[in-house]
Amino acid sequence: MDAERIRTYLLTLPHTVETRQWGNNLVFWVADKTIGGKMFALINLDDPGGTRLAKAALSFAASPERFHELLEIEGVIPAPYLARAHWIALEHWDVLRKNELEDLLRTANTLIYAKLPKRTKDVLAMPKTDRKRLITDRKELLAAKAAGNVRDAGKKV
Repeated sequence: MDAERIRTYLLTLPHTVETRQWGNNLVFWVADKTIGGKMFALINLDDPGGTRLAKAALSFAASPERFHELLEIEGVIPAPYLARAHWIALEHWDVLRKNELEDLLRTANTLIYAKLPKRTKDVLAMPKTDRKRLITDRKELLAAKAAGNVRDAGKKV
């Protein structure tokens, strides 16, 4: 597996949204973060092995039970800054077999979906066009608030 194949797979999972942040990282969210989405996986596009954050090629959420089991595998480490939330990190792409990795990523998506607030799940249950319009409106509102153009931008959409 490599970054592009994992990215392609992650984007097939339900309600997945991709952002690029924290330098050269692809962050995958269950639902858009503007409506309360939560991240479930992170691909480091820099060569692993440099800084503490760049030691991992891929990081993702795991269940508390699987977290400790997975750490016993060579090449699997606690994810920097996210281990307390039971995230693991793969030091290189071939630590796990393709099927096993895809299953773990699917589980990460499901685990994080279960933690979403009810209001976020309600938005995800909306028809796609309505959901897209609401997210666009929310992004515009947040941009206006950041620019200082809206007095009552604190109202939730």
